[in-house]
Amino acid sequence: MLKRGGTIGILGGGQLGRMMAQSAAQLGYRCIAYAPEGDTVAAQVCDDVFANGWDDTAALAAFAAQCDVVTWEFENVPVATAQAMPGDRIFPHPRALETAQDRLAEKRFVEGLGGTPAAYARIDSMHDLEMAVDRLGAPGILKTRRDGYDGKGQWRIGSARDAAALNLPEVPLIYEGFVEFEAEFSVILVRGQDGEIRFWDSTRNAHEAGILATSTLPAGETIEAQVDEARDLARQVADALKYVGVLTLEFFATREGPVFNEMAPRVHNSGHWSIEGAVTSQFENHIRAVAGLPLGDTGCVARSVTMTNIIGSAIKGAQSHLQAPDTHLHDYGKAEVREGRKMGHVTRLVR
Repeated sequence: MLKRGGTIGILGGGQLGRMMAQSAAQLGYRCIAYAPEGDTVAAQVCDDVFANGWDDTAALAAFAAQCDVVTWEFENVPVATAQAMPGDRIFPHPRALETAQDRLAEKRFVEGLGGTPAAYARIDSMHDLEMAVDRLGAPGILKTRRDGYDGKGQWRIGSARDAAALNLPEVPLIYEGFVEFEAEFSVILVRGQDGEIRFWDSTRNAHEAGILATSTLPAGETIEAQVDEARDLARQVADALKYVGVLTLEFFATREGPVFNEMAPRVHNSGHWSIEGAVTSQFENHIRAVAGLPLGDTGCVARSVTMTNIIGSAIKGAQSHLQAPDTHLHDYGKAEVREGRKMGHVTRLVR
């Protein structure tokens, strides 16, 4: 168990790290962040920040020497960076990054546990893409196997003609067949160092232009009927990885049952509602887990909750949301406002 006043290192400097650090401070811990130079909003609430490259071995060693435990706040932290941390003091284990960073490896891993991902094909050439479209049909989505998020690194393929006209990037790719779904939802769990697992209620997620727009509770009968099966898979994933911390799996609710979309080995945008809407937020429980503390109650405290992302220039009028009752604004403090960038979120509860 991490003693009061201990130091938690966070790899990454975005809003997720910022909210982690806020929860850590509440529990009596200090945080330091490590992220290459940029708009590092986590630094605003951390005791210190290392603004160094991911491959700066001297800086990583100095950072690790100051930390009692280390975690990360986004899944594109290089695996080698995570592996440079002391193996008994980094949570989750870097194997979770290795699994989640390659969409092909991730799907094969989930299939091995009995999960059902969307039909997919490995793409290394135009011939591979043509064969995949012929076998899996169109429409479909062509994705980079690494580094894509919020709709980035993705191309919608409407027909074989679309595929033939595409100038393939020289990176590993994967083609996913179209999934007919009724709703999207996520399963968010926390697993402690002792293996205990707790789940938050699953939200109905709506996306716009590939970016999460809203997460709402209750999620509705379609999703609620499939949550138990999805949780069973999420539990298997967490146990197989010997995971410690908050883990998220995203699903499509279909007529045949839940179809796995992707996993995020971290706290997740669709769990932001838990800051005000749950007894213990995903951020506090992540800190509890990596610090070796008892996990907190994940129950919902309201009849309904809606979390809405604030994207781009919408942040300029965000304070007007506070006119509504039981509404909570989170401004991430990002200096640069640009289209498609998550600038904050607002959560409204009905008790």
